[in-house]
Amino acid sequence: MQDRHLFEYAVIRVVPRVEREEFLNVGVILYCRQTRFLQMRYTIDEHRLQVFSSHLQIGELRALLCAIEQVCLGTALGGPIARLDAASRFRWLTATRSTVVQMSKVHPGFSVDPAATLERLHGELVL
Repeated sequence: MQDRHLFEYAVIRVVPRVEREEFLNVGVILYCRQTRFLQMRYTIDEHRLQVFSSHLQIGELRALLCAIEQVCLGTALGGPIARLDAASRFRWLTATRSTVVQMSKVHPGFSVDPAATLERLHGELVL
């Protein structure tokens, strides 16, 4: 039997009007220390988002999600936060914020293949 690894994930949410606390799930971020895995998957359904909030700027949302992705990957485009170790990047990304893009609480689980688990969670929670 293959080893199962502890992972943590959070759902990425778009909250157009923070004061109303209404949101749509647009992505998932998953971190697994044992396999050095930190990635995210997101889907921008422009029609659904525009129906949900007609004033939402899709281009700005896309830029924010791309920035999160660059931090996950640890690239230079991710800025100074992307230079931190994976655990610190994950904690920084999933910290509680009162902004248009927010993360859910962090949830744990076990997985043999974190990449496959990320795809499954994305399919279940976003698509």
